[in-house]
Amino acid sequence: MKTTIERQVDGGAEAAQRTGFQDRAVVRHRGAGQGAARDCVAEEMPLALVVNGIAHVVMMVTPRDLEAFAVGFALTEGLVDSRKQIYDAEVRMHARAAEVELTIAQEAFLRMKGRRRALAGRTGCGVCGIESLALLDLAPERIAPAPLPPDLGAAIARASRELPDHQALMRSTGGVHAAAWCGFDGAIAAVFEDVGRHNALDKLVGHLATHGVGPDTGFVFMSSRASYELARKAARVGIPMLATISAPSSLAIDIADQAGLKLVSFCRRDGFVEYT
Repeated sequence: MKTTIERQVDGGAEAAQRTGFQDRAVVRHRGAGQGAARDCVAEEMPLALVVNGIAHVVMMVTPRDLEAFAVGFALTEGLVDSRKQIYDAEVRMHARAAEVELTIAQEAFLRMKGRRRALAGRTGCGVCGIESLALLDLAPERIAPAPLPPDLGAAIARASRELPDHQALMRSTGGVHAAAWCGFDGAIAAVFEDVGRHNALDKLVGHLATHGVGPDTGFVFMSSRASYELARKAARVGIPMLATISAPSSLAIDIADQAGLKLVSFCRRDGFVEYT
């Protein structure tokens, strides 16, 4: 897949080299005292996803790893069936917004147009803006049988121990989620961060697909709660296990149970809760 990153007149080189955070002047209060200081805050901006020349969705994202996000979004939302159906991704950065234009296979594009929705996505929700309940997909695919960590407790403990070392943006800002890809022993191989938990997962899925990493070779570990859209996205691309630091929702458990997705939450170095 060819990828082009263009520097726009309104953004210039600075816009094309987003760090994912901004430095802001603040007034810091400690006890009875206060003083001027600097603070790093996570970037959040609208990203328009255009598919074969047709505007498809606007999401609020952290402007890093946008090619991976677009590829992952296309896969986890079922716009395409496989990475091979994505021919091109062109990323354009502006001063206050971004755009990714995907070129996908014609058969996938025709199917997408048949169930196209107008979606203004917020960082905390995977279904905001859907036009009707009939378009809400709550029937996940059944995940093919796949290996799982032979020592689940040890794998969770290791992932929990290693994740903070991979969360550079979180350390700087305190305001982003992380999605990690772990081997069966819990060793972390890749981490992507974003203000939206489902955006972080999309970035990770896009990275895995682009590098030919099979979904049956490990599991996903996330710094967030286990929400509906995370379970649904994981099921759609055949990820057999999702582990999260915080609690699951009831719908996430239901989706995971229907899909055969192993869902574990409240993951810590000394334990976890198994829901499916």
